[in-house]
Amino acid sequence: MTRKRFGHAMFQLVFWLVVAVILFYVLFPFYWAVKTSLTPAGELARTALHWFPDHPTLSNYLEVFQAQPFGQNLFNSLMVATGTVLVSLLLAAPAAYALGKFRFKGKRPLMYTILAVSVFPQIALLPGLYAVVKWLHLYNSWGALILSYLIFTLPFTVWTLTAFVRQIPTELEEAAVMDGATPLVTLFRVLLPMMTPALVTTGLLAFINAWNEFLFALTFTSDNGARTVPVAIGMFTGASQHESPFTLIMAGSVMVTVPLVALVLVFQRKIVDGLTAGAVKG
Repeated sequence: MTRKRFGHAMFQLVFWLVVAVILFYVLFPFYWAVKTSLTPAGELARTALHWFPDHPTLSNYLEVFQAQPFGQNLFNSLMVATGTVLVSLLLAAPAAYALGKFRFKGKRPLMYTILAVSVFPQIALLPGLYAVVKWLHLYNSWGALILSYLIFTLPFTVWTLTAFVRQIPTELEEAAVMDGATPLVTLFRVLLPMMTPALVTTGLLAFINAWNEFLFALTFTSDNGARTVPVAIGMFTGASQHESPFTLIMAGSVMVTVPLVALVLVFQRKIVDGLTAGAVKG
């Protein structure tokens, strides 16, 4: 009995040590960004190894908006990310319904083709996508970014929603058909209300990907009229006369990270439900 208790105690000790290491690895970069953003620029070199700033200040957060039109950049990111989510869900929901409930020739190759698109590196798609954007006269606009972001958000959204749709009992669909509902009515009035966890999950992850994307935003924008926050933060080094642009970069990074963390915390239960919905064989 004593040996059993000792083994259980050792297991608990190892478990919490692993948890502590993981938490430190995940949270330390964000903590250091917050600490740096609160450090006066003139003290950054002297207090770089301190755990807390000697004279905390919010001046870096205020100067972020003075160095660049950061408010416009935030608005651009919000509009582009929201537009990407809406278009992704609007296109993915009918596609997931068809792929999850209907049988047709070429269904499996189509699924793998959709998945294959998402694994291509961004840099490989950039030249062709740039030509398409210029041909459509979308350069330096929200439309260019939304169009390009759909390349990596739409495949993930389709796959996640398809897995969820397969778990919905077929009897519900059959009952709707017996009542005279068309496929579109069945989708919007029967299936979509049940797909809320999956819609929240895929929508939030698509929002985060679009919010954080850098390469396409850098390539397809030329000024702050459409420039998003990741590119704007990268421009601090060259655009600011600040004594230490690094403190501005950290302040900007904290400001764009906190809303995402808040969204994840608010919707964490639906995210878990959505991610685990397709884990059961369907």
